[in-house]
Amino acid sequence: MTQKDITFVADFLTEHFNEAPELYNRKGKYFNVERVGQYLKDEDDDLVSPPNTEGNQWFNFLKDSTHLNESPLLFPYYPEKSLHFVKRRMEGVIDQCLQKPADVIGKSVQQAVCISLYKISQSEDSTPQLFKLPFLWNDKTSNLHYVLFTMLEDSISKIHILRRHTDTSRSVSNGILAVEFGNFLNNSINESSDSRCYSCLDAHFYDDETVTVVLKESVQQEGKERVLAQLPLS
Repeated sequence: MTQKDITFVADFLTEHFNEAPELYNRKGKYFNVERVGQYLKDEDDDLVSPPNTEGNQWFNFLKDSTHLNESPLLFPYYPEKSLHFVKRRMEGVIDQCLQKPADVIGKSVQQAVCISLYKISQSEDSTPQLFKLPFLWNDKTSNLHYVLFTMLEDSISKIHILRRHTDTSRSVSNGILAVEFGNFLNNSINESSDSRCYSCLDAHFYDDETVTVVLKESVQQEGKERVLAQLPLS
């Protein structure tokens, strides 16, 4: 703490908690009420020392504006209540606003297709994480929706692309396919297939026609090569 901080705290204690021996025999508190703490009490009682809003520019502005004063979009002000009271009222209003859209959206969602990606043994205690890097992309020009993902246990050198039409009643060719990188970056056919094998670290759509992938060498050695590749979706 700086000396300024210590002085501030000392001045605060001197102002609000100075001794008053003549009040010791009286019931209740014998020091000044701290005006900030009353706003933080989690109770519905009125504030002991409500704020003085006289001359407040915002309140004067609202009072002089009939349209704003009667607007249902402005959250009501409770000058006699704590922040906890206001917070609970605001949460109630927000929950009420979100309930109707949640019901409407929930009832409108339906399953368009079911694709089995992998099967696991029923005897396993914990399900392994096989599904990774799900990235969504919506091509508004062609009304197509894409999902990029990889399967960890199956083949780390493959990236899967799922394509669906935004109109669930229509289908598209090659709804799901896999792109295998493997050793496609080898400089010549003489190189060993195991020497330059690549796996996918990450993948995102760059635009409607291009996919960006980050690849790494799969060999266990220091200084593994990283490759940033732009792949045409075609």
